[in-house]
Amino acid sequence: MLRLKLTTDNRWAELVTNNLEEALTDHAYCEQKAATSAINIIVNYPEHTEMINTLTDIAMEELEHFKRVHKIIIERGWKLGKARKDEYVRELLLFSPNSSNRDINLVNKLLFSAMIEARSCERFRTLCLYLKGKDESLANFYHELEQSEANHYTVFLNYAKKYGENLIDVDKRWNEFLEYEAKIISKYGKKGEIHG
Repeated sequence: MLRLKLTTDNRWAELVTNNLEEALTDHAYCEQKAATSAINIIVNYPEHTEMINTLTDIAMEELEHFKRVHKIIIERGWKLGKARKDEYVRELLLFSPNSSNRDINLVNKLLFSAMIEARSCERFRTLCLYLKGKDESLANFYHELEQSEANHYTVFLNYAKKYGENLIDVDKRWNEFLEYEAKIISKYGKKGEIHG
């Protein structure tokens, strides 16, 4: 369904579980950034009422995920650390530089969001499977989030197709983005971070 070109090695999940406090802090901020990204689209494209309603729900859900990750951190006796830079996300942004066409920018933002959600979904699935039998409550949590991210991915991709229909070949652009993402992600998976 996700059509990602490169899957995550289980060694990444081992790195995450070996430094779970750091990984959970990184995950919390990923959720916060996802909420912020949805809000930014809302603020910049208020004329798309249907999309605004849907993205408002997504932003609220992402903040709820942040809250739940933070709760797990506290329950395990840790504290939320400082926000980190996400080099993977920074590199993804290079694929879609700003255009002078506002509507093309929207399509690019939606495709970018779809890509982040797709990779997060795949990573959460990898983590869920790795944690089975080791940490059932966390495995169940990541299974739930995997399903949520899959839904978000579908929403963003469908809106990109809807608003890009008469502008660009969205399927072609998405396939190019998938190829680009595979080159980027091949450099990651060596740190216990969600996209690291």
